[in-house]
Amino acid sequence: MPLDPAVRSSIESIRRRPRAQVLVIGGGINGVGTFRDLALQGVDVVLAERGDFCQGASGASSHMIHGGIRYLENGEFRLVRESVVERNRLLRIAPHYVKPLQTTIPLFSMFSGILNAPRRFLTHRSGKPRSRGALLVKAGLSLYDAFSREGGSVPRHRFLSRRKALAELPRLRPDLKCTATYFDASVHNPERLTLDVLQEGLKAGGEKARAANYLAAVGTDDSGAVQLHDELTGEEFTLYADVVVNATGAWTDRTNEALGSPTRFMGGTKGSHIVLDSPELLAAAGGREIFFEHSDGRIVLIYPIGDRVLVGTTDIFAGDDLAPVCTEDEIQYFFDLTRHVFPDVDVRREQIVYTFSGVRPLPRHDDAAPGFVSRDYRIERHAPAGGPVRLSLVGGKWTTFRALSEHLADEVLHELGLERRTSTAELPIGGGTDYPADPAARRRWIASHLAPGIAPERAEVLLERYGTRAAEVAAYLASGDDRPLASTDELSTRELAYMAEHEHVGHAIDVLIRRTSLAFRGLVTARLVSEIAENLAPHLGWDAQRIRQETEDAITTLTLAHRVQVRAEGALL
Repeated sequence: MPLDPAVRSSIESIRRRPRAQVLVIGGGINGVGTFRDLALQGVDVVLAERGDFCQGASGASSHMIHGGIRYLENGEFRLVRESVVERNRLLRIAPHYVKPLQTTIPLFSMFSGILNAPRRFLTHRSGKPRSRGALLVKAGLSLYDAFSREGGSVPRHRFLSRRKALAELPRLRPDLKCTATYFDASVHNPERLTLDVLQEGLKAGGEKARAANYLAAVGTDDSGAVQLHDELTGEEFTLYADVVVNATGAWTDRTNEALGSPTRFMGGTKGSHIVLDSPELLAAAGGREIFFEHSDGRIVLIYPIGDRVLVGTTDIFAGDDLAPVCTEDEIQYFFDLTRHVFPDVDVRREQIVYTFSGVRPLPRHDDAAPGFVSRDYRIERHAPAGGPVRLSLVGGKWTTFRALSEHLADEVLHELGLERRTSTAELPIGGGTDYPADPAARRRWIASHLAPGIAPERAEVLLERYGTRAAEVAAYLASGDDRPLASTDELSTRELAYMAEHEHVGHAIDVLIRRTSLAFRGLVTARLVSEIAENLAPHLGWDAQRIRQETEDAITTLTLAHRVQVRAEGALL
């Protein structure tokens, strides 16, 4: 008999008790954050996600936790202030995944943009590109620093002359005037942070908190109960809730239409990225994010993540395509922007190990330029006759997920006539609890918390992947037979069992993209895919045919959605 994996047991728990105070639809970071907040208030809450957790826009982010300095020219001061406060907070409560990120802006003029800035601010139209000069960036960073001082200790910005800037970053364009450097934060594992937030909600809520992926909301009945479709078995059932929260991001209008109340709230833009295995570009960036204005006026980035370099991002009206892929034109754009600041660094297509695209959950807009569409959020209320109250989330960004979730949860509590009983403001998230702050502390933590017999390199992988929850995982690994996979030393047979039992794995691709960073870093081979499927099979009840199907589906997803070719041996190229 197969074990009772998390996906199946979660769906069954919802089916057995088809009543809740709140149904949250959407398992991106905002839906998961709202689920956690409500669970902490003792609310009987269900979360349903039609795909895997963090599969949509939440998993296609630029991997940054940032205040959004460029939103200042949109006049979104409230959002920027909230964002920098939340950035500082996440550095404290999620230090296992959120790290300080030194960011440098190369500047090629001193006064450009001063006359154009008021027009951009007032009209939200980009017009003919006008570069942002050092004086304009200085004003923005000074305001940014003022917002950043609340609840944080990140260093203030600094400017360097051309000579000093080129001494620090000698591969930059030699005609630059100066550089500006400030600090934001990175999130190298957004998918795992989302999963940690989910686990915290499940733990806090006990039997009152239930969550399932691969469970789609597809309609309603006459009573207002939501019809749920099990994406793994094809079965359907209904669940009634007093309040339904639509947190499906770019799919919000489509979800409302499926629930019988069509809306026109959304107008998202597509953002794509490429990941490069380019030691030369990695060295040129000097361990910091290079954040700059391309020749078309678009703010773009070159961002070292481990031993890879992330390059992005585009901002294109998405239209009806809510499952986009990175195009050839976008790839050429990324190479052009890289050469714009590092003209003598050779970047080539064969260095691409991964690409990804997502649709930002932005509000519908008229003729505003894509970069000027508001990144703020709002909550739309609808109360159909004879049915539950529905709250639709419009907008939202990664950095503000905790504050947004608190706001949305407060709206739900108001509808239920309940009072908030606890805040998430300073509550550590999952493996961020007691996370070691420096290399010496990491060594001490590993020595005292991880099971004997785990090699130091393996222990580092576990701590990086799970934070201090690595102690729980290591104990699980030590409680049975375990061996490393033949095709990677970053996974073992028993860790795959742990993921199947505790981390809502529904498909082999979930492990490659969202439970590990193997696909992102270009470390997948055909043999690895089949080995993962084979080792998940006993825990998920898969037969030989299903193993082959999972292997083929994963390779197809990587090839078509992420523009990479899986070789029989070797990495993705």
